[in-house]
Amino acid sequence: MSPAVAPVNKSAFKWPHGVRGALSLTFDDSRPSQVEVGVPLFNRYGVRATFYVQPNSLRLKLDAWRKAVAAGHEAGAHTMTHPCTCNFSFSGAGLEDMTLDDMEEEILESNAQIEELVGVRPATFAYPCGQKFVGRGEELRSYVPLIARHYLAGRGWRDEYFNAPDRCDMAQLSGIEFDGADFEQVRPQIEAAAKTGNWLVLAGHDIGADRRGQMTRTATLEAICEYCGDPANGVWLDTVAAVAAHVRKARGPG
Repeated sequence: MSPAVAPVNKSAFKWPHGVRGALSLTFDDSRPSQVEVGVPLFNRYGVRATFYVQPNSLRLKLDAWRKAVAAGHEAGAHTMTHPCTCNFSFSGAGLEDMTLDDMEEEILESNAQIEELVGVRPATFAYPCGQKFVGRGEELRSYVPLIARHYLAGRGWRDEYFNAPDRCDMAQLSGIEFDGADFEQVRPQIEAAAKTGNWLVLAGHDIGADRRGQMTRTATLEAICEYCGDPANGVWLDTVAAVAAHVRKARGPG
């Protein structure tokens, strides 16, 4: 099923080079399979992907990540410690016990370390677990304004809609999960995004041939690259940073 669709106002916004819509492929957590399997696959097709990385996991495959960035892939930010709700067993103290100052410290330290490791300061951000608040109850605060302050764009997780380039909130881009999906499941979303002039951002984790855990299938990625490589399909496949930069410029000030 395709997400809810709102056609773009074509008099207010235009995609470059005659394309009808855009697609970004994104992957979280800087997992080893992303540089071992994913980057070589994308390089074969001349496709650039976005990887939301964390400094500690970057160091495990640092040479490979440096080569990926040199090849044009995007290294976006994903915090230092991946804070999520304390309801998850892996989350430690959790977002409920953090403040905006705590989160800004995470953001700034992550940016600095990523730049030191791979030579590029992150332009975009992915919310860990797609969660955007710190604190509890009446003290709950959104950290979306921090992302708007420090990044060109921020991406969510397990959302249900396209990004309308003429009006979406760039600090809260929709990210639609495609771990485990076949191309036949993803293709209608890509086609609908192009038909309506929207931007589809797909989000995954590991990259491999099977369906175990959080795995984006290589067969699906190959089919996506081939589909978007055909100019007749009218899809611009590029990093979140590249598409976001065009959207910002095309929308103008304000």
